[in-house]
Formats: sequence, C-alpha cells, structure tokens
Amino acid sequence: MKTFQKNVVLVLFGLLLTGCPASKDTAPTTFGMSTNSDRIIIRGSNTFGEELGPRLISEYKKDHFGVMIDLESKGTGYGFGNLLAGGCDIAAASRSANTNELTMAKARAIDMNEYVIGAYNVAVIVNEANPLTDLSKDQVRDIFTGVITNWSQLGGADAAIHLVIRDPISGTYLGFQEMAMQGKPYALEPKTETAYSRIDADVAKDPLAIGYSSIELAARPGIKGVSIGGIAPSVAEVQKGEYPYMRMLHFYTNKSSEAASARQFIDFVLSAPGQKVLDDMGYVPHP
Repeated sequence: MKTFQKNVVLVLFGLLLTGCPASKDTAPTTFGMSTNSDRIIIRGSNTFGEELGPRLISEYKKDHFGVMIDLESKGTGYGFGNLLAGGCDIAAASRSANTNELTMAKARAIDMNEYVIGAYNVAVIVNEANPLTDLSKDQVRDIFTGVITNWSQLGGADAAIHLVIRDPISGTYLGFQEMAMQGKPYALEPKTETAYSRIDADVAKDPLAIGYSSIELAARPGIKGVSIGGIAPSVAEVQKGEYPYMRMLHFYTNKSSEAASARQFIDFVLSAPGQKVLDDMGYVPHP
C-alpha cells in the first residue's frame, strides 16, 4: 500500500507541472530514481522520445551491453515532475525549465545540471520550381490551417495549394502545429506521410505542393527550404536560436544525485558518435 501511495503522489506531481500530458508512451512507467549502476531512467519530451531517444539508446547499448535504459515520453513537464520528485535520472526537455519548475526545484533545494544536446527543427519546403522564397509566420500559419488555399494569395499562380504533412500520430505533426500554427487545427484533408523523406518526394514531384521537413533534408534536389520572415532555414540560424521553427533539446539531472551511469550516457550523446546520430536523423548538433 505504501508503494502504491508513493506512485500516486509521483503521478499527481507530474500532472501538476504538465497539465494534460501527451499520449505517447515509449516504455512502462517505473518510478524511483535508479539505484542500479546498470539502469538509467529517462522521462520527458516527446520530441526526444519519439525517434531520437530510441536511436541514441540503441547506439549506446552497442558498447554498453548490460545497461538498461528505461525511457518514457509524456512531455517535457512530465520529465521535470519526475526529476523533482526523485522519479528519474534524466529529464529530457524540448525547452528550458520554466519559472514554475525552477521555483519548485528551489523549494525542494534541488540544483539541476543542464545539458544542451542539440536542436529539433522543421523547415517549410516547396518545389524548386516555385518562385516563392520567403513567408511570414502568419502566412505559414494560414497556409497550414487552410485560411490561405491558393498560390495567388501569395503572389503566385492561380492554383490550389497542395499541403503535405506528417501523419497525426507523429511527434512532428504536433510539434509543427505548436511551433508554426499557434496550436490551431490543420486544414482539412491534407496529404499525410509517415516520414520526411516521403514529404520531400511528394513536394519534389508537385510544383503546387508545400510541406515541411528537416533543415538538412530541405537541401535535397527538387525541393527548397523557404525563409521565414527573412531568416533562412540553416544550421547556423538554428544554433544562434534565430530560426523560428526550432526547439533546443536539453537533458536535466539532479546535481546532488547525478548517477555515474546517467552522466556516461549524457557524455555519449554529447560525443562525436552521439552527435552524428543527431545529424543523421536531421537534428542540429549542439554548438
């Protein structure tokens, strides 16, 4: 009964910080900071946990066979809630700790280590034959929400805009909606794809299409990335924090109880092999 009560308290604490957490789970919940040197508990960001986290863990375990890494992704706030309640070794975050989280950490006499591991980014792409080179943030929002439906509304030909987006179960679908669309619903009946590479291929074949991809993939033949408010989709702009459709990715730990196993995993992510994983997956490595 005491264990059950502890678990309930931890869940409620996480919910207090997050409101309603996102729905994607990547592993069963296991409460309590790891006391086993061969076990690392990571909680937090869907942006980290959907694809990047599992890939980094897979690469890490190639040389660390006995390490078990327990990853659960229900949102950045959920990660902070678990870290501050002693429920994980690493909180993965797609933003910096906010004022509420810092206040709660101070109230619990917890000093957090912060590690910036790279950046998630989304580039708006069009066919390379499209004369469009720049869009405002308001125009991007209106295109993907269906307010703007014809290229003539953007100074182009009198032709319908063909939207291509990620499938609704992907983290990118929600991430772009939050970053570029002010959380508003997508336009009705866009074409959906399960990967950036498929969106790239669709846009490359269709002069009337617009979609989104990673900055790295936006340089592929047949497509081009569009500047947003005059800011080009580039690694340099992301690393400066200027590009609007990006999120810095962070790891947070409790400074006073940071486990050696957790630090070893963080060091791997920040190393050349770990950063190559980010680069290969379309993320921007840390500066």
